[in-house]
Amino acid sequence: MEFLSNFFETANMGIVVALFVVGLIFIIKGGDWFVDSASWIAEVLGVPKFIIGATIVSIATTLPEMIVSIVATADGKVDMASGNAVGSVTANTAMIMGIFIVCMPFAVKRKEFAPKGLMMLGAAVALTLGSALTGLIKVPGLEGEYHTLSTVGMIALFAIFIAFFIENFVSMKKSSVQIEPDPHGIGLQEEDDVVPSKGTATGKEWAKNIVLFVVGAICIVVGAQLLINGGTRIAKEMHISERVIGVIAVAIGTSLPELVTTITALRKKEGALSVGNILGANIIDLALILPICSFVSMGKGQGALVVSTGSVFDMIICVVAVSITVIPTLFTKKLQRWQGIVSLTGYIAYVVYTFVAA
Repeated sequence: MEFLSNFFETANMGIVVALFVVGLIFIIKGGDWFVDSASWIAEVLGVPKFIIGATIVSIATTLPEMIVSIVATADGKVDMASGNAVGSVTANTAMIMGIFIVCMPFAVKRKEFAPKGLMMLGAAVALTLGSALTGLIKVPGLEGEYHTLSTVGMIALFAIFIAFFIENFVSMKKSSVQIEPDPHGIGLQEEDDVVPSKGTATGKEWAKNIVLFVVGAICIVVGAQLLINGGTRIAKEMHISERVIGVIAVAIGTSLPELVTTITALRKKEGALSVGNILGANIIDLALILPICSFVSMGKGQGALVVSTGSVFDMIICVVAVSITVIPTLFTKKLQRWQGIVSLTGYIAYVVYTFVAA
């Protein structure tokens, strides 16, 4: 990771552009393999694609955020680390989910959506309140006013991740019950996406799809890194702050796997897989990656994570974005087009404001 960063900082711009294109090809093709294999695994195991998206797919697509945030914390770039995690959730929810539901409004099953939606909202609110309530403090060696991400707050977030893990485990156990598919497809609704059904598969088929899943995930991660480093270099040359690079440039870059997975799922009509992926990825970003970064910071003797007042503002925007997606859907059981329009419009305004105010 450090090698790539150093290489992009010194490379000729022609090479940077070429690698950017290669990265784009990687994430597009990798996204195809990734979604196809994940869908196949879900059908064979009889597990709803929403659950597969919220577990296996979301863990794989959050690897870029995890790597970038941990490395940034180890290097003492805490604003970039927290900005990347929080910014990725905002980008996933307002931009990627916004694009998805504008193109394809989607009915959800409340029993699947509600637990994860509420966990995502709870994690965002807990992080924001925990940071805001530490008050404005003076941190030795730093200019300006800063907030801390307290150890208690990080433990609370990690508890949400544990609850998320347990809820997914229980859901997968319940879904292991045989569900008879409708041979004629009569009565299928958008919220069902594809009726989960167990099937038999040969060892060769399993090997092929596992390889495609792993290779697809690797292609997405590598492609995202090529795009992230190129974008970061451009941002630095434009004299953009570390926080803005983290919350906008790097956050959007590390959200590319989710974006590619969503676009591919949209094209293949795999709506449940996409929604589950975004919810799961957001919970992992907030409730796993930030606590890990906190532990890394304490392990290096740096104490609790310290973030700027601007980062707390980013957290508030994150809560608003998540609320627009979650709260109406809990009542209507639908992700509606107006939610996508409001989310996308708000995200564009937020990005413009962040750059102008930087």
